[in-house]
Amino acid sequence: MYGRMNAWEPIAAKDKSKGTAPRKDASGRAPFELRRAAADGQPPPTPLVFASPHSGRDYPDDMMAAAALDAQAIRRSEDAFVDDLISEAPKLGAAVIAARYARAYIDLNREAFELDPGMFEDELPEFARARTARVAAGLGAIARVVSEGQEIYARKLTFQEARGRIEGAHRPYHIALEKLLAEASKAHGFAILVDWHSMPAAAARSGGRDRPCDMVLGDRFGASCAAVLTGRVERELEALGYRVARNTPYAGGYTTEHYGRPQRRVHALQIEINRSLYLDETRLAPTAGFARLKGHLERLTTALAAADWSALKA
Repeated sequence: MYGRMNAWEPIAAKDKSKGTAPRKDASGRAPFELRRAAADGQPPPTPLVFASPHSGRDYPDDMMAAAALDAQAIRRSEDAFVDDLISEAPKLGAAVIAARYARAYIDLNREAFELDPGMFEDELPEFARARTARVAAGLGAIARVVSEGQEIYARKLTFQEARGRIEGAHRPYHIALEKLLAEASKAHGFAILVDWHSMPAAAARSGGRDRPCDMVLGDRFGASCAAVLTGRVERELEALGYRVARNTPYAGGYTTEHYGRPQRRVHALQIEINRSLYLDETRLAPTAGFARLKGHLERLTTALAAADWSALKA
């Protein structure tokens, strides 16, 4: 339906090995949480789809057995509690998909086989030998380091371990996300994907700003969504009292780059939230600001759900 949006056709053509079923935990849960804004079988009431790929906090035993760090140290990479910040969105008209597995286990905001060859004991297939800035920084689909630069693993991984994470968690997440966007497009003629993240307070002070920003809107410098969407979100946030920046230091990751196709009426915008607004970054615990921020994001969602987006159908 979306051409390039199905990332799995080229992968399947390259990787001839046997696939792996979507990973489930002991209770049989899928690797993500999905909540629609309408009953099953009913069209979505709005074109809004919210995603939280980095808020997962499940650390499987196989990962921890290979790790040099404990789970608390690895949690520094989480966009902690972002899924909770947007938890009321389905009641307000937006479908929500959120990761259950930790970002360090498998990063859903990366291309599936964006892997660092230096992390593996066996030779990677050519299609998995990524040479991106993210891999060089140790932050590929399977991260080598946590945010402070600490090495996560005590040993080399195998490609089979990587494939298990990709096929069991990354692939089903993106299949489900594509389906949500297809449902929104069918019902409304277009879809709006908002990819929610949080950033360390130190990152919010970067770029030579005199004061830290509260939110960064990433639209790939206008490539992943129509200007009317970025502008509307910016105005709504500023009206709520937030300092908003665009594309610096975060212009959007794999999700916005891959799904954002304005010419095909699929618009993707990344929102980065300054963690100091709601989180004690040392203890990884919500602060008193959590409830206020969550309420404001619900007001933003309500405004987006009620907005006239007819310009996006052109």
